[in-house]
Amino acid sequence: MWPVEGPRRVVERFVAPAHDYGPGHRGIDIEAPVGVSVRAPAAGVVAFRGTVVDRAVLTIAHSGGLVSSFEPVRSDLVVGSAVAVGDLIGVVDVGGHSSPGTMHLGVRLDGAYVDPMLLFGEVPRAVLLPCCDPL
Repeated sequence: MWPVEGPRRVVERFVAPAHDYGPGHRGIDIEAPVGVSVRAPAAGVVAFRGTVVDRAVLTIAHSGGLVSSFEPVRSDLVVGSAVAVGDLIGVVDVGGHSSPGTMHLGVRLDGAYVDPMLLFGEVPRAVLLPCCDPL
């Protein structure tokens, strides 16, 4: 489930790093006004809620080795709280690398970051086209 109501507008897309410590964008930034409700995209258990540097972060562990993180998201949930798909998990706050009015969503699968859009069924499949005339 998309975590915020309204149009699905991705402000900054996922950019995979070349290696574990390389530059990249390990998630997507979603247009989401400060104060808007954030909902659980899937069932899971709150694994972390706290402040990381200058922003409120909420992390949910899901089945199948998936972990989703939301920032900046202010929440009253406590670690160990079970959430169902669509449950209110917090509200968009300010802080972090995302500009005000956006929320960063990161997803890890078995510890490796993956493009969250793959889980929403919205990444178009690549189509290979012929490039040249035969020799």
